[in-house]
Amino acid sequence: MSETEVPFRPREKLLEKQKHFQSIHKHTYLKGPMDKITSVAIPIALAASSLYLIGRGIYNMSHGIGKKE
Repeated sequence: MSETEVPFRPREKLLEKQKHFQSIHKHTYLKGPMDKITSVAIPIALAASSLYLIGRGIYNMSHGIGKKE
């Protein structure tokens, strides 16, 4: 059984994509079209929400809000 495996993409498309990505002079984690969302927006949103929650917790502790009796 000497079947050759069918590639996922044609070789021409692959070479075209390689040339495209090699011509971009950005950081490697920002080269794709959706990479700004996953590499920049999500970490900023997580950091902002965690800073907000930490600040709210410190405020509540310093004013005695939300204590259990």
